[in-house]
Amino acid sequence: ETGINAEYMGNVLIPKPTWANHIPVFRDAGLQSSEYRYYRASDCGLDIEGMLEDIKNAPDGTIVMLHACAHNPTGVDPTIEQWKEIASVIKAKNHFTFFDTAYQGFASGDPVRDAAPVRMFADEGLPLLACQSFAKNFGLYGHRAGALHFLCQDADEVKRVDSQLKILVRPMYSALICLLYT
Repeated sequence: ETGINAEYMGNVLIPKPTWANHIPVFRDAGLQSSEYRYYRASDCGLDIEGMLEDIKNAPDGTIVMLHACAHNPTGVDPTIEQWKEIASVIKAKNHFTFFDTAYQGFASGDPVRDAAPVRMFADEGLPLLACQSFAKNFGLYGHRAGALHFLCQDADEVKRVDSQLKILVRPMYSALICLLYT
């Protein structure tokens, strides 16, 4: 069975470095963050060995945040072969993948190609969620437009995720409506 480790539920493993706002976003959501090696300054490349080792050493069922493409702030992305290695470790460790897809289409110039890691993980049947921003690639930066995608394993999981999302979202929209009409 796949799923988030209940003991590690409040933690997310993030790349070092990552977008500066990831840490406060996760903190404000009640999550602790810890880092995995990502960027190798000596050659401005990906530290794939360190990354894989850190992800392997994380407790089973850890939430692992990955940039799907155009890693922010480095711009360094894994190759397709490296993504396969990452997916293999994630699968072996029963981790849960959290994809940040903020720059789809900016890495290669092709939004379909830039979504390849997310599709690869989905094709492998790995549990994941993907945060997809349209702010930059659609020129809507000031509007914060995007989507949150969950890949569920079965109809029962769809119901559970739907229920929890409604609990989270309902107060936000109710509060927004109240603010608009007061």
